[in-house]
Amino acid sequence: MLIRRSADIIPSEITPRSLFEDRRRFMTRAGLGFAAGAALWHGLGAEARAASKLSTVASPLSTTEPQTDHKSVITYNNFYEFGTDKGDPAQNAHRMATRPWAVKVEGLVGKPRTFDIDELLKLAPLEERIYRMRCVEGWSMVIPWVGFPLAALLKEVEPLGSAKYVEFLTHYDPEIMLRRPVLAWPYGEGLRLDEALHPLTILAVGLYGEVLPNQNGAPIRLVVPWKYGFKSAKSIVTIRLTEKQPPTAWNRAAPHEYGFYSNVNPEVSHPRWSQATERRIGEIRKRPTLMFNGYGEQVVSLYQGMDLRKQY
Repeated sequence: MLIRRSADIIPSEITPRSLFEDRRRFMTRAGLGFAAGAALWHGLGAEARAASKLSTVASPLSTTEPQTDHKSVITYNNFYEFGTDKGDPAQNAHRMATRPWAVKVEGLVGKPRTFDIDELLKLAPLEERIYRMRCVEGWSMVIPWVGFPLAALLKEVEPLGSAKYVEFLTHYDPEIMLRRPVLAWPYGEGLRLDEALHPLTILAVGLYGEVLPNQNGAPIRLVVPWKYGFKSAKSIVTIRLTEKQPPTAWNRAAPHEYGFYSNVNPEVSHPRWSQATERRIGEIRKRPTLMFNGYGEQVVSLYQGMDLRKQY
């Protein structure tokens, strides 16, 4: 299979002009960048790689579509805290320590609690979920995540009847992360409670059967496969249940471009990118984008009575 490199997709198809102005400068150091970042993963010794393996069970919710190759998944990323070019996270994210790590669950819950990452790994059997992932920029992947349903975590804290939404806040350390205010840090995202409790919504701790690489959102991230990828917050440190809809990073930055729901919808174009088609990383030709990223049968009931052109 021909693998499409990040340089093969022109910048205007991927990122706003303000975020790719220094792409040319990045490409001159790309060799050093990938050596410093990706080699941290690929260059691990056999013993270390064995320790990174996760024990999983297969999920009937997985797609059978061909998976995106491992190298592309771990070197072609949006994680703006570590840089705005696709290769920057693989180069820079190793600076972030993922142990110790705690996730605080608070707000409208009966049993607020702080979970150590190792406690979270034992909440439910780890499943391999092979999901389609669609970026709002018009590219997509198929990724074999390892994780467990977010519902398993929320059950532990007993949401109150007044809880309507779930807010996610991510780790931010200005000493090692981007200080330029591309977005309001820390990165925040949100779901309606029924979306958060849906069986497809998971907290991922790995991919390709191994511990999640830093650049992909280690040690724990959200994955909501019927929504655009930016909804799946990385490196989560706080989960808060609220009565009111929480602010979200991209909606705050450009509310006319990024709605709260951000469901994959080929009929609603972004001002810079048509959503009717997508380019699957590793393929040359574009393919039609599916409503709800192909998960419509499972999730359409969540949005009955809503105008998804207005509540995008």
